[in-house]
Amino acid sequence: MSSEHKSSVQTLSSAGLLISLGIIFGDIGTSPLYVFKAIFSTGAIDHDLILGSLSCIFWTLTLQTTVKYVIITLNADNNGEGGILSLYSLVRRKAKWLIIPAIIGASTLLADGMITPAITISSAVEGIAIRHPGVPTIPIVVLIISILFFIQRFGTSIVGKVFGPLMLIWFSTIGVLGLMYVGHSPEVLKALNPYYAVKTLIDSPNALFIVGAVFLCTTGAEALYSDMGHCGKSNIRISWIFVKITLVLNYFGQGAWLLENTGSQIGELNPFYAIMPGWFVPYGIVIATIAAIIASQAMISGSFTLISEAVRLNIWPKVSIRYPSDHRGQLYVPSINFILYAGCMLIIAVFQHSDQMEAAYGLAINLTFITTTVLMGFYLSRKRVKPIFIALFLILYLGIEFVFLAGNALKIHEGGWLTLLLATTIFIVMFSWYGARKIKNSFVKFVDIRKYYPILSELSEDESVAPFASHLVYLTSANNKNEIESKVMYSILNKKPKRADIYWFVHVDVMDHPHTREYVVQQLIPGKVIRIDFKLGFREEQRISLLFRKVVEDMVANNEVSIISSYKTLKKHNITGDFNFVVLEKVISKTKDLKWHEKIILEIYKTLKKFSLSEEKGFGLDSSFVTLERVPLNIPTTDEVKLKRIE
Repeated sequence: MSSEHKSSVQTLSSAGLLISLGIIFGDIGTSPLYVFKAIFSTGAIDHDLILGSLSCIFWTLTLQTTVKYVIITLNADNNGEGGILSLYSLVRRKAKWLIIPAIIGASTLLADGMITPAITISSAVEGIAIRHPGVPTIPIVVLIISILFFIQRFGTSIVGKVFGPLMLIWFSTIGVLGLMYVGHSPEVLKALNPYYAVKTLIDSPNALFIVGAVFLCTTGAEALYSDMGHCGKSNIRISWIFVKITLVLNYFGQGAWLLENTGSQIGELNPFYAIMPGWFVPYGIVIATIAAIIASQAMISGSFTLISEAVRLNIWPKVSIRYPSDHRGQLYVPSINFILYAGCMLIIAVFQHSDQMEAAYGLAINLTFITTTVLMGFYLSRKRVKPIFIALFLILYLGIEFVFLAGNALKIHEGGWLTLLLATTIFIVMFSWYGARKIKNSFVKFVDIRKYYPILSELSEDESVAPFASHLVYLTSANNKNEIESKVMYSILNKKPKRADIYWFVHVDVMDHPHTREYVVQQLIPGKVIRIDFKLGFREEQRISLLFRKVVEDMVANNEVSIISSYKTLKKHNITGDFNFVVLEKVISKTKDLKWHEKIILEIYKTLKKFSLSEEKGFGLDSSFVTLERVPLNIPTTDEVKLKRIE
């Protein structure tokens, strides 16, 4: 997507509003399929509980979704992008420990990406039981989810174009159905009064259970922020008005049906389908299934984007990321596609029915909400908001979200344990990858490269040393232009001296902004030693080989450097010299001096390393021009070695 097109989509427009319906609101928009089923899953339908739970739903959508996310959190845009890692990028310089809530939020979002397709599609397809109770729905659910994950590799940009109109049909349908049924029991409108929500939470012995079930109505709120880059905050805010009205109408319509059936058991009935005219049910099932698929697709695409950001920020192993279309943001991450699919199948195998999945749903995204609130507190501080308002924000929303967490915690033994298991596994992967990098970096020693200028200049012209390459390129993590890793100098000077016409040092700096793509060139020794600093946004693909080639071409065009080979024959015919990238794979050879938790992190890292891309592939280097060298970071010394020499 060009910057002009992206800007036009993010600007308030009818196209932007329609796209936001298709991309942003799928998850929260399909919540009416299962919220009341979860609330009334046990016990008889109670009059006071109907009004109380409905009031809780309305005020949860108002406080949690509208105020926190739509009004406040959408302001925390990182050059138009949103999401937990974008927010972390804005505040990470405030405190080092903020990486912990960022990783927790990212891991629970991925866990939610596994649960959403399973519960939404199951809830929609199970509507078939209304007309055909004997039809097995699990095979149908498995088939739909399998097809959904299979088509990811081909890109979904074409399908995405119809998401908006289909979700417009969905929201219009549920709004009209709800409005039609509200007239059956106008008393349901009393639930707009927060008194009923407060009374239920105070008086009901099952208040925490109700809170855990009510939370399901806002589980898609995080997507409003995560997918802001696709649509822009203006389109999200305006379209949310329409979405919230239709959601509230549908919930109140279901509440009116429940009031009509006070005293009975909900059983296998789903209030969502119960408010539909009998003739419309088959069409309703089809529309609901399509909406569930769209909601699932949004979660899958969001997970791909999340992982691409995590890779750039070095909190996820380097994995293959493909771009199946020219549409910006169209990613396909094969490994994550498989992990999400396996997670969905595991959830279906364990729970089988959507009623059981509800216990696992909500807990993961609840933790994401809490971490977003924490990071938002630091963001508001960065924006110099008055401390009293920051305190009020944190007290209000951490209070609300911890109450929700208490309610969701009751569901741990019923299925929430699986959510915690999935999220914890992802957290361990992220934290171990991040932690291992920190441990390895603590052993990296830097030297003043200026002391090596004379020897590098002489080595470049020393014909007694066999030429290694015309252009020798090293990737360096040194932020300071006057520093270089000692291992790089060891590789050039000691580990088979490497003579080259020009020594290039390339540094990649991952910026806080998502789509920055800039570079700086510094001639440390004119025509002999050149340093290039790439400043890439955390959503930019790190194709270093291609970017490096572009920089060299620009420098040649500007007569800043000559890349003609120094070999007499090749130089005579103006033939370009060869380029060779040397990638140093840093290994820790001595671990006994490490702390116990550092040893565990490194062991996990070693396992993850086997499944991640190699260093050269991770940086987009052409392996045919790469020399890989393994260098020990902590070489054992001879200080502790005791030997006795005998004659």
